[in-house]
Amino acid sequence: MLDVAVFGSLFLTLFVIMDPPGVTPIFLALTAGRPAKAQKRMAFQAVCVAGGVIVVFGLLGHRILDYLHVSVPALMIAGGLLLLLIALDLLTGKTDEPKQTKDVNVALVPLGMPLLAGPGAIVSVILAVQKADGVTGQVSVWAAIFAIHVVLWLALRYSLLIIRVIKDGGVVLVTRLAGMMLSAIAVQQIINGVTQVIRGG
Repeated sequence: MLDVAVFGSLFLTLFVIMDPPGVTPIFLALTAGRPAKAQKRMAFQAVCVAGGVIVVFGLLGHRILDYLHVSVPALMIAGGLLLLLIALDLLTGKTDEPKQTKDVNVALVPLGMPLLAGPGAIVSVILAVQKADGVTGQVSVWAAIFAIHVVLWLALRYSLLIIRVIKDGGVVLVTRLAGMMLSAIAVQQIINGVTQVIRGG
């Protein structure tokens, strides 16, 4: 009941796009200073949010975008701008936001979306669902989606062990590095969106 080729292809594509190892330092930076229990909960929430977004777009992706008259490049540019704002906060060490509100926002935005469930992942899932033939193909696609989210959760959940080793000084360094990485991801996402608009025009 599982097409290994379809499963492997989508899993590897989503692994590269969602990048569990690469998102780990960003997660550590955004959740730094919180109790371990809260960090574990946020890791689970972020993966659940990403999974929910991916499932919804996998089932109704084209209908949603067509109804809202939103193109994929526009989605990419908007996601990039959102990530850039978060990256600037990490780089400047801005922590003015109330802790309780910040806990909720970090799990939903930017971790859940658009960092994990970004435009690239959404488009890949929409296309994979459309191309999947028969029950076996569909099962393989959804199994790959489930598997990558398990990997994401494991990566975020056990990345918390790093904090015990690097201590507070290391957390500050990781935060700045994560800000640089996230800003680069954001700018690249904006460039990709603008490039697609130009090519489409």
